[in-house]
Amino acid sequence: MARAKRREKQIMLVLSMENHEKFLTIAINTAKQARANGNHPFGAILVDANGQILLEAQNTVVTEHDCTGHAETNLVRKASKKYREDFLAKCTLYSSTEPCAMCSGAIYWAGVGKVVFALSEQGLLGLTGSNKENPTLDLPCREVFARGQKEIEVIGPMMEEFAKTVHQGFWSR
Repeated sequence: MARAKRREKQIMLVLSMENHEKFLTIAINTAKQARANGNHPFGAILVDANGQILLEAQNTVVTEHDCTGHAETNLVRKASKKYREDFLAKCTLYSSTEPCAMCSGAIYWAGVGKVVFALSEQGLLGLTGSNKENPTLDLPCREVFARGQKEIEVIGPMMEEFAKTVHQGFWSR
């Protein structure tokens, strides 16, 4: 009986990882769209507990002339207008890159229950260096969430090499 339970947990973990990879790929493709639209290459999606994609958002910093137009902040802004916090607590935000401190704050205040990201903040810093368009705060989202009173599960980094591809050549232009 215990062996069967362990096997079931292993299967669920594999399915969960496959879902995470599927949704992160969509978030990374959304980041590609942001770049094609003239913005910084970041994307995010919101998925409900049943695995349905509810919302997508791109970075709009350049085209909207808004320094707060990060993909996650844009997504959370839409989500908090459309859904109640108790619903968002059961949702997962997938991001092409680890949410920055500002976006982590927005995710926290909206009440999203889980964050899964591809490229880490450190990985991004390695790509952007001292580029003035992305003065990276070296503050992982886990640390921001840990200071709050709500528990937010964080998974990542995952698929970092694939996530880096959308940034190739962008920060050195």
